[in-house]
Amino acid sequence: MKVVATGLLVVMAGLFFVSRALEPGRPWLGFVKAFAEAAMVGGLADWFAVTALFRHPLGLPIPHTAIIPRNKDRIGDTLAQFLKDNFLTARVIARRMRGLDLAGAAGRFLQAPVESEGRALRIRQGASRLIADVFESLDDERLGGIVKTAISSRLRAAEVAPVMGRALASAIAEDRHLPLLEAAIRALARTLDANESLVRELVRKRASWMLRLAGLDEKLADSIMEGLRKLTVEMSTDPDHPVRQKIQGALIDLARDLQEDPDTRARVEGWKSDLLANTSVATWLDTLWQKGRAAIIAAARNPDAVLAGRLGEVLRSMGGTLERDERIRGAVNQFARRAAAGMAASYGSSIVRLVSDTVRGWDARTITARLESAVGRDLQYIRINGTLVGGLVGLVLHVIDTL
Repeated sequence: MKVVATGLLVVMAGLFFVSRALEPGRPWLGFVKAFAEAAMVGGLADWFAVTALFRHPLGLPIPHTAIIPRNKDRIGDTLAQFLKDNFLTARVIARRMRGLDLAGAAGRFLQAPVESEGRALRIRQGASRLIADVFESLDDERLGGIVKTAISSRLRAAEVAPVMGRALASAIAEDRHLPLLEAAIRALARTLDANESLVRELVRKRASWMLRLAGLDEKLADSIMEGLRKLTVEMSTDPDHPVRQKIQGALIDLARDLQEDPDTRARVEGWKSDLLANTSVATWLDTLWQKGRAAIIAAARNPDAVLAGRLGEVLRSMGGTLERDERIRGAVNQFARRAAAGMAASYGSSIVRLVSDTVRGWDARTITARLESAVGRDLQYIRINGTLVGGLVGLVLHVIDTL
């Protein structure tokens, strides 16, 4: 386009000199000369204007030329301020995101079939590769240490006794403790049967010599075993058995103490601290991390297999819920808007400063070349249009002068 614009200017110059030389005796060539003369003026003027934006015309330090290189710092600051005022403020982002249905888009994405060959599959595969590469490239020991430290710190900071108390109270209120209680009774019965010989030996040792001499120690042991077995059977079959009621009362008291009693809560916290300080727990956390990391990488490397299984069914169900449930979709979209607005409020100034500092760091040639390349062919069309428009103006003026 530079060649075309410059070539048109040269053609107009040649046309001017030819028409000027041949004009005597040919009055009509005056119109051609006027057009070519004005076209040269228009083309040269627009060449000067376009060149003056980016550099000094012909290398001459003419005032008010090379405008962009001289003002690149101000341009960077203005561009950064424009980004901040129009894109990176919490109010603007919240307003622009108000019409975006991110939850619905996520729901449709999660419901996309695994075998589809469309955009959703490409995005999923790209995201999966990225996740796998990130987890494999990160230092396993350091990342694992960070994860384990974070989990351990959260567990140490959290007071577990009230949570346990509320969970136990809720289970008792909904009778969800009964299967556990009945299982404990059955376990007690099995323990009695498995240790019958031990019970008989204890009775024989504790019985007096007179009972042993009369052979009554065996009868006493039989009575004790029969009574214990009868107790377990009655506890198992009678929901209102007194022993069961006492156990339930003890559980209710425990749930209340876990929530309200300072001594009980302090004891539980002490047990928790001792448990977290145990090396076995650290080993368990390390094993948990390694298995979780391996599972994430395996799932990311083969997302289609994961989405085709039970997890895929769960994700597709989540996608359907996101797309259909207005309340959940509204909550997710509101959270996304608040998160984006919060990030803009927190990091918008840093992003703006990054833009400004980056432009300031460019040299004059870099910013000139980038802006000139961005505008592209239109700069040369300005020169072409200036040449043609100038010629037409010159022709009109010559016609008016002639008339």
